[in-house]
Amino acid sequence: MRPLVLLSNDDGYLAPGLLALREALTTWADVVVCAPELNQSATSHSLSLHRPLRMRSLEGDIHVVDGTPADCVYVALSSEGRVLSRVPDLCVSGMNHGLNLGVDVFYSGTVAAAREAALRGIPSVAVSADTKADRAAAAALGSSIARAVLEQVRETKGEAGLLFNVNVPPGSAWSVRATKLGRRTYAGDVLFRRDPRGAEYMWIGGGEVTHHDAPGSDTEAYDAGAVGVTPLALHLDLLSGMSTAELVARAVAG
Repeated sequence: MRPLVLLSNDDGYLAPGLLALREALTTWADVVVCAPELNQSATSHSLSLHRPLRMRSLEGDIHVVDGTPADCVYVALSSEGRVLSRVPDLCVSGMNHGLNLGVDVFYSGTVAAAREAALRGIPSVAVSADTKADRAAAAALGSSIARAVLEQVRETKGEAGLLFNVNVPPGSAWSVRATKLGRRTYAGDVLFRRDPRGAEYMWIGGGEVTHHDAPGSDTEAYDAGAVGVTPLALHLDLLSGMSTAELVARAVAG
């Protein structure tokens, strides 16, 4: 039986990155898509608790939800067979149009979709690519890493719900490193403007990005032109171990 992969993203169900990753994943797995109707970038792990959600199903096992990435995965895993015929072997989120390095993982809807599945005990991989990366090559690599994660998890019989964050730099050929989260800071990222009636409004984003490349970090790997595979903890306390996740990431990176 082929593995069953749940695929989501935060750029929307028509995003080229999702379509490319879906095509790559279908070479070795059965893929069910449950993705947002519209772009939901930077919505983090928010759930829509104060309004009804609507879902429509399209041909090719594609399900579209008018909510956040976390909503999509939550619905897919909780809708009693309406989306999935069985519990998926793996959840993949992406391929995001742009990177999710360092602190980006706290804001990213891409990472949150994968995290929601990991919280349910499903191994999960978030894939993001630089806007200047070759899309087909990046999707093929993301698919390959996702498959390797699944194989390693099965082989090691590690704990359920491991979560990995993959970032692909520009280009079309890369080495792969097991990494940790680096520091990525944004400067001057709140812009103040006035509308034609003189009322002030604010726009978040557009500030200069600085990488603080700690040895072994995802930002260091990116700046060196390498793909980073970062295991992420589901629990934020400092006493939570990640030994199995680290072993899997190193095995995937080769």
